Amino acid sequence: MSMEKIYLKDYKKPVFEIRTVDLEFELHETATVVKNTMVIERHGDEKESLILNGEELELRSVLLDGRELHESEYEVDNLSLTLHKLSENFILEITNVINPEANTALDGLYKSSGIFCTQNEPEGFRRITYFIDRPDVMSVYSTKIIADKKAYPVLLSNGNLAEEGELSDGKHYALWKDPFPKPSYLYALVAGDLGVVNDSFTTMNKNEIELNIYCDKGNEDQCGHAMDSLKNSMKWDEERFGREYDLEIYNIVAVDSFNMGAMENKGLNVFNSHYVLADE
Repeated sequence: MSMEKIYLKDYKKPVFEIRTVDLEFELHETATVVKNTMVIERHGDEKESLILNGEELELRSVLLDGRELHESEYEVDNLSLTLHKLSENFILEITNVINPEANTALDGLYKSSGIFCTQNEPEGFRRITYFIDRPDVMSVYSTKIIADKKAYPVLLSNGNLAEEGELSDGKHYALWKDPFPKPSYLYALVAGDLGVVNDSFTTMNKNEIELNIYCDKGNEDQCGHAMDSLKNSMKWDEERFGREYDLEIYNIVAVDSFNMGAMENKGLNVFNSHYVLADE
């Protein structure tokens, strides 16, 4: 199905600004629970309704400023969730369920070859949770990932690793925080049993950056060229543009099962192995 054409003359700035997004994932192959807490501001007429994009989502609950809404207080269909008569500032908490294993479109969060992975460009984030899924909505994200530790020992998302720990029933969690606003198509999550090659880079201001390249186990010896290229690129950005990397960690995932060639998410680049790994 072809996408509807969108023209510049029809562009309108979003009425609602999503300032922060706190996501919590309880990963499961067929029933991943996503809790999405958003701090939202309205910059338009109070009559404007909030329309959130959402596809292939099972809605569980909607809370507005801590109060659970009745089904009569919002409208939901196969493409969106709509709320009316909202204040200028409010907190919206949405819980929904998705099926990564059945996500054969490979947009949003999907599971392939034992690995959870995301592909959100251009409009995949709406298959993860309800959101204003457009590139001019810039938000600060945090992500808590909960999963079975044996099956998914590696839990990755954008930003810096703020916290990690053990939970009951053989599960563990990781909390990632990205302090810089970004659009939803640059959001990323990866979870799996992966090999890793570690290194570091010292920036021009003497900040030590942790570098990690994650790969399918057995491919660790093919990551050397990619790691050298990463460090050379970071050095070139500094020397050519005066641009210093602004996070504490730079993660790359290069796996056979990634559906695209590459996705340059902030702080968590994801590649298909074919385009990154090399024997020499």
